[in-house]
Amino acid sequence: MTIGVMKSLDAVIGRLAASLMTRPGMKAKPDPINTILLIRPGGIGDAVHLIPAINAIKAAYPDAVIDILAEKRNSAIFRLSTHVRHVFHYHRLAELFHVLRTTYDVVIDTEQWHRLSAVVARMTRAPLLIGYGTNERARLFTHPTPYFQDDYEIESFFRLLEPLCIEPREVSRPFLFVPSEATKRGDTLLGEIKGRVFVTIFPGASIPERQWGADKFGKVAEMLAVLGVAVVVVGGRDDKGQGEVIVAGTAGLNLAGRTSLSETAAVIQKSALLLSGDSGVLHIAVGLGVPTVSLFGPGRAGKWAPRGERHVVINKRLPCSPCTTFGTTPPCPLFVQCMSDITVDEVFNAVTALMKH
Repeated sequence: MTIGVMKSLDAVIGRLAASLMTRPGMKAKPDPINTILLIRPGGIGDAVHLIPAINAIKAAYPDAVIDILAEKRNSAIFRLSTHVRHVFHYHRLAELFHVLRTTYDVVIDTEQWHRLSAVVARMTRAPLLIGYGTNERARLFTHPTPYFQDDYEIESFFRLLEPLCIEPREVSRPFLFVPSEATKRGDTLLGEIKGRVFVTIFPGASIPERQWGADKFGKVAEMLAVLGVAVVVVGGRDDKGQGEVIVAGTAGLNLAGRTSLSETAAVIQKSALLLSGDSGVLHIAVGLGVPTVSLFGPGRAGKWAPRGERHVVINKRLPCSPCTTFGTTPPCPLFVQCMSDITVDEVFNAVTALMKH
């Protein structure tokens, strides 16, 4: 089922179900809290930004077990957390029904807008139901929580923890951890560049409007090659063609389509930095404590861009940017000028300056 179809179903079935289901009664916070379920639909970036909140929950309730209900496209992220017991999937009905039959003390729906996840949360009948009250979904929670478009997403997820009396905390990095078997596989793949210093490039994005272009990434790769710096391209099978363009004429390595998500994380962890557009892979690098150069246009940099001295964000800040709201980007009448205005030279200069730093 495509993301577009899911959104269409949510707009009709989700809205109807959220309007018809009974409101949960307000109950006292369970004491003790032994079992917690977090619902996380969506992409990789949302999942990565949720990990610090999971760490905070575990610090506050060390004896509690934490389960995740996720989508196929983001579930592998939670394998990079040391505090998750089980990861269940929406698309596998047996796993979904298992979650609905399990008794949880707390259920937190971390979806920001769509309603079906709130319906699932309500069906668990947990005494403490927490989620964002952005539309009809608010009536399905014992503790609906406000959500703001311009808040850093990690801070937004911490707001969901207020009913658990957990205060926001400074996020220490790394907060993602690569399994040893993935590290070994990454080392094997990187043997092809014989221990050279390298920059990882991820050319893909969840939508075309966030892509900068393989030809431009390729020119950056050529300029880095002159300095003796190799380039390693990561991504899925759909990114393989872009990877070939980027490494052509250099001693680079195209791993697009050749690694799992954990193995991709292992490669990024070994690199000097990651160069990427606004993407889930970008956030993996941040979670691993790896420096980044990121290119922002339609997306909300204030909410999603990496923070700190080890991260350079290139954003032309056009009057029409950002235009993405709740994950939806409208058609662009300016041919995505916010991305096309970013030049090869300024990206190369950002990369080399960060490497020197």
